[in-house]
Amino acid sequence: MRQHIVLVLTMAAAVWSCGGPPRDADASDGGAYTDRLAAEHAGDAPEASPAATAQPRRPVTGSEVTYGNVGDTELKGYLATPQDAADSIPGLIVIHEWWGLNDNIRSMARQLAGEGYAALAVDLYGGQVAETPDRAGQLARSVDRDRAKANLRAAFRYLEDRGAARIGSIGWCFGGGWSLQTALLFPDSLDATVIYYGHLVTDPAELAGIEVPIQGHFGAEDSSIPVDDIRRFGSVLDSLGVTEHMYVYEGAGHAFANPSGTRYVKVAADTAWGRTLAFLREHLRPGG
Repeated sequence: MRQHIVLVLTMAAAVWSCGGPPRDADASDGGAYTDRLAAEHAGDAPEASPAATAQPRRPVTGSEVTYGNVGDTELKGYLATPQDAADSIPGLIVIHEWWGLNDNIRSMARQLAGEGYAALAVDLYGGQVAETPDRAGQLARSVDRDRAKANLRAAFRYLEDRGAARIGSIGWCFGGGWSLQTALLFPDSLDATVIYYGHLVTDPAELAGIEVPIQGHFGAEDSSIPVDDIRRFGSVLDSLGVTEHMYVYEGAGHAFANPSGTRYVKVAADTAWGRTLAFLREHLRPGG
């Protein structure tokens, strides 16, 4: 059930226990959400933000892997694990921003591996990465909904086959929406979902049956995700008995914690990351 949070930070990050589910925006609103993303990212570039330059807390190994197939297409991603880990450690499906699976996302996978997870960074762009907002928008719009879902199912099976007893998902921006889609694909078998400013829907019928604990992080100045939608989603989750913790940070806009880009807001991003790690420990490594 919902855990109530009433907190005002001295950093001026406002907090609500509420939230919102992402949807495949281009399939449902004619691409309007991707248009809003493009506006938020105008003039942006996929340079490494401070989030991507941090080092793992303990030694890790990482390598390119094939984690499944969609039709005749091999799915290639990046797997990072602690150097001394057994195969039975919890797994994380790591979903890239609208820039694609670049080295900054690989860095985040390594950081998560340093926290004790088998972190699989998936690729929903088929090996392509964007260097400009225009190209990122093209790639985001080109994603086929059914193939993306098959991709995420393959990632789940890959981690499961490696022995992961618990599996979660995390994503930023474009990937934040698909992180929640992962929860909707595995409503009673995924163990945790983290959403960084993913697009929201509020239809109770889409969320019926979901049991996955959900944490989300949003910027108060993000014009692509109205705060009213965040509150509305939280209300729906609460009515369904879903554990949810949604945070809205004042002074932060869209992409404030992105591994790639120029919209980074350190105080909000650091606070969100600390909460993310605590949430994942609680649900993927209880007692660990």
